Amino acid sequence: MNATSVASKKKAKKTTSRRPGRPTKDADLREEILNHAEIVFAEGGYLGSSTRQIAVCAGVTQSLVRYYFSSKEQLYREVFLRRGKLLATKRLELLDELTGSENSYEVEDVIMAYLKPQWDMKYDENGGAAFVRLQARLHSEPEEQALRLRKEIYDGPVKRYLKVLGLLLPHVPTTVLSVRMSFLVGTYMFMLNDLGRVGDFTDGEVTSLQGREMLAQLVSFLSAGLRADPP
Repeated sequence: MNATSVASKKKAKKTTSRRPGRPTKDADLREEILNHAEIVFAEGGYLGSSTRQIAVCAGVTQSLVRYYFSSKEQLYREVFLRRGKLLATKRLELLDELTGSENSYEVEDVIMAYLKPQWDMKYDENGGAAFVRLQARLHSEPEEQALRLRKEIYDGPVKRYLKVLGLLLPHVPTTVLSVRMSFLVGTYMFMLNDLGRVGDFTDGEVTSLQGREMLAQLVSFLSAGLRADPP
């Protein structure tokens, strides 16, 4: 083998070798960090959590967390967008199925389409419950950050739903319907986080409303509120 061939092989080996410290399973490890970050942020919120905590929970170094996510803010954003976009997409898909069918539909059907993806995520075995807690905390996070995430993920689907509800409820002005939609969001997020108030109000006769039972009760209650004549 001549000197030129040897030099070429050395150059090729140098070019194809990965950087020192770069993980061999990037996608899996990145997802693992996101999974643990979701739990940490859900428990402590953005301000009460650190990349050090997340690194410890994920069993990696802080430098590796920074390798994938340049800052805590970027990591929080990606944690939120990961499931938030899935939720928004599913809501739009269900609304399209509902309005695109030949069958008639009522306010209850629209509200069920809006709430069901959140319930499915809550009881999903792949970590959806942590995201529900994370969502509930969003309103107490730094205002600019929370506003940006809400606009990016939720505003589009909510406006689509408001348009459909407006057609079903022509007697309710758009501004009133929009305010009632905010009541809807606050109500379902409160109940979805299992705060135990049902047991308090019923003196322990009803300790909790789980899964489909709670969803059915909420759809009935919220639909009646949306239908009510404006004051």
